[in-house]
Amino acid sequence: MLILSDMLTITRALYDQIVEHSRADHPDEACGVVAGPVGSGRPERFIPMLNAARSPTFYEFDSADLLKLYREMDDRDEEPVVIYHSHTATEAYPSRTDITYANEPGAHYVLVSTADTDAAGPFQFRSYTIVEGVVTEEEVKVVEAYDA
Repeated sequence: MLILSDMLTITRALYDQIVEHSRADHPDEACGVVAGPVGSGRPERFIPMLNAARSPTFYEFDSADLLKLYREMDDRDEEPVVIYHSHTATEAYPSRTDITYANEPGAHYVLVSTADTDAAGPFQFRSYTIVEGVVTEEEVKVVEAYDA
């Protein structure tokens, strides 16, 4: 049984962009980042990435793209608040590989399952923290806008 930790609060627009990217890249896994101001915990800037593996069972950020992204976030005083990817044939739960590569202990790891979906079909959208190999599911709260 999973225990709920903190909560991911995300705008409807960002939520929809993550789902749309996941559906658009199906049958390959989609991946990306939502950056936010350092220390805020607030996802603000949607950054879809290319799955360099181009695989339905694995995702990999291109190392040059990732380096460019981290430099850009550093220049903008941002950090990765959400790291997302899709699962195309399984539920939205981190695989052993996902857990091994989770190296941002402060990030929310969002998984979208497109396993049973078509263009308008159902999907799963779940968020986790992954710290030192421990996976904890958290509630997802979708809001129209963040409080000021």
